Amino acid sequence: MASNRHLGRIISLQSLYEYEFRLKAGDATADIDTIVAKNIEPYSKALGDTEFVYGLSKGVVDNMKKLDEELRPLAPEWPIDTIAAIDRNVLRIGLFELESRNVPPKVAINEAVELAKAFGSDNSSKFINGVLGTAFKELGLGDDKEKKDAESNSKKSEKTDAKKVDA
Repeated sequence: MASNRHLGRIISLQSLYEYEFRLKAGDATADIDTIVAKNIEPYSKALGDTEFVYGLSKGVVDNMKKLDEELRPLAPEWPIDTIAAIDRNVLRIGLFELESRNVPPKVAINEAVELAKAFGSDNSSKFINGVLGTAFKELGLGDDKEKKDAESNSKKSEKTDAKKVDA
């Protein structure tokens, strides 16, 4: 059976959201593996690769403090605690995947943007794309070709924005 990693990321996002919510509510019994197991159950046949979901969710939880510290300077106008919980967890997933290099950087960013479009607010996808694009460039998470492509795309975007302002 083929795995469906997009569905896996959705389940991971749902699990991380629940985990964080329960921790903030003072639930000392919150356990990411238990939450993931409960959330995977209805989709286990369609999902295929359940280890991906466990690995992603556990990886984000184990590195949450580090991920949040790395995200802070990437969006200085938005303290991590004030970012919507869905967006915060999408950023954590995206940054974790960028750093783990288990998928190409473009895939990690695109998947995070798609999660933000599906579950965030109207501007979430643009915010997620901007923060993770900055992380990719500033944290040196790609090879030289990928960095040049990112810089080229950024310059094209700036020129398009400048044309809009002039119009």
